[in-house]
Amino acid sequence: MNIIKKIIDFYLNASIHVAFAVYAFLRITEFYFNFSYQKNLYYFIFFGTITGYNFVKYAGVAKLHHRSLANNLKIIQIFSFFCFIAMCYYAFLLPLQTLYVGFPFALLTVLYAVPFFGGFEKNLRMIGFLKIMVVGLVWAGFTVLVPYYHEANAISYPAFLLFIQRFFIVVALILPFEIRDLQFDSISLQTIPRKIGIPQTKRLGLILMIISLLISYPLDTNFEMKDTFMIFFFLVVIFLMRAKVSQSSYYSALWVESLPIFWWLLLLGFHNF
Repeated sequence: MNIIKKIIDFYLNASIHVAFAVYAFLRITEFYFNFSYQKNLYYFIFFGTITGYNFVKYAGVAKLHHRSLANNLKIIQIFSFFCFIAMCYYAFLLPLQTLYVGFPFALLTVLYAVPFFGGFEKNLRMIGFLKIMVVGLVWAGFTVLVPYYHEANAISYPAFLLFIQRFFIVVALILPFEIRDLQFDSISLQTIPRKIGIPQTKRLGLILMIISLLISYPLDTNFEMKDTFMIFFFLVVIFLMRAKVSQSSYYSALWVESLPIFWWLLLLGFHNF
């Protein structure tokens, strides 16, 4: 059991799970627009997610404790380096236009971790309300706009609608993490739960999911998309309403993050059936 726990912890801490969640959203976008499977793009974003998330999470730690890094963090660094190499490899296989569309979202990821204002002492992550918006924009951009442009060489109205819906969904999925982190975040960091309280945060998430549900109707999707989205909708709401500060270490990091993957698997099951 201890070995299994270590494997799961590495899977989560190395950002592999979040990369699969992003990959699942990519495949869901593929379902929405009946696109072909784009291996190079999907692998680029998958390995880029691991690279970006680990950079955001561990860059400061590595800078401060380079000589005394724990073994598991060193392993994550090595793993992230190989993921970075893989990301660069698949980037070279993509058209420049696709990379141009993804560049603003990649830049936001860098600015999320690197101090660039306030005397180069603050980054986007240190601004409570703004950080959740940035994460939502990056996820929605890389899982909707980038693959759509890569396939169609344009951005249509349905793509814009899906981008907005994806942004709201991602923000709603982040809220259980925000509630959990109340016990860790500095009081000066005015996150949404600290600013408006936990009950209002859950109401906000519910409103965002209801708006996402309403957006799903003009997207002109088939019954598979509508039925699976309804299941996904209720699961997100349930997990959001049950979120609390003293939650299990796996509640948000494993189970909430699994919801996009579950949605994708539902779509696969409905489609094959």
